[in-house]
Amino acid sequence: MTSTMATTALAGMTAPVLFKAACPDCRGRFELASDAFRLAIGGSSRTTFYSFTCPDCRRAVRKPAGERIIELLTGGGVRTLRLHTG
Repeated sequence: MTSTMATTALAGMTAPVLFKAACPDCRGRFELASDAFRLAIGGSSRTTFYSFTCPDCRRAVRKPAGERIIELLTGGGVRTLRLHTG
């Protein structure tokens, strides 16, 4: 996963961050804005993942998120849910 940030010349506004993603079901490759993703951070690697809906086949996609992915997604403004164990 990679991200791109574009800055507009008008009023110095920052455009949404776009992330390159792929669907394991239909093999589609696309770019999605940060608001298309959800990041869940749990107590282990099994409970830390990001998810999105494939724009091609409309299936829900869930992939594991390591430290680098977490850094990219949170830095890009993706909404994050911290899962608590108790």
